[in-house]
Amino acid sequence: MDHTNRNTWAAKLKRTLTSVLPVSQDRKGRCINCGACCRLPNVCWFLRYRPDGASYCSVYPVRPLNCRRYPRTKSELVTSDTCGHHFGADAR
Repeated sequence: MDHTNRNTWAAKLKRTLTSVLPVSQDRKGRCINCGACCRLPNVCWFLRYRPDGASYCSVYPVRPLNCRRYPRTKSELVTSDTCGHHFGADAR
């Protein structure tokens, strides 16, 4: 999947501004702490790595709304190759 057009600062701003809107009822799955969304379009300063290389958010319990709601819609799902969320029948 080509992430170029959806992995920009403009796309991040749009995801941030629309994070107050409801999450699609078609969203399934859960966060698996892959950290991919924490690198959209730059590496978040709260992203940390465990000694085994697994990523985690250092502020996960109080993370910003746009992080809590990512991906809010199927069109926002830029990280479908690693994310634990999927939409409708798009199960892996």
